[in-house]
Amino acid sequence: MAERNRPGDAGDPADDEVFDDDAVEDDETAGDETDDDEPVSRGGVAVRERTKDSGSPKAKKQVRRTGLFGRIGGFFREVVSELRKVIWPTRKELLTYTTIVIVFVSIMTAIVGFLDLGFGKAILWAFGGN
Repeated sequence: MAERNRPGDAGDPADDEVFDDDAVEDDETAGDETDDDEPVSRGGVAVRERTKDSGSPKAKKQVRRTGLFGRIGGFFREVVSELRKVIWPTRKELLTYTTIVIVFVSIMTAIVGFLDLGFGKAILWAFGGN
């Protein structure tokens, strides 16, 4: 067995893999040999064959029709799946965040209340109210 880089590698020793030369040549060069028996590189382009139906939406993704209850069940399964991905806060974090929100809302309410009181007094003074 001999060490051999994959095609396209920059020769980094960390990326070297060990291949069986006979197995590699059999796989890579099956039917692709020149007159002097050297393997021919096929390049790195992958081409998918096109079929008649490749442009239609059904060919791309098969749509599975289910009834009303199947769709509702699927919805709840997806909701549970997404909720499992959520990183839930600890009790301490939750109390901290709740306290911050309550303090912020209280401050904003006081600011809006004082502005409302001030503008109300200014309007009554401007229009001659008692």
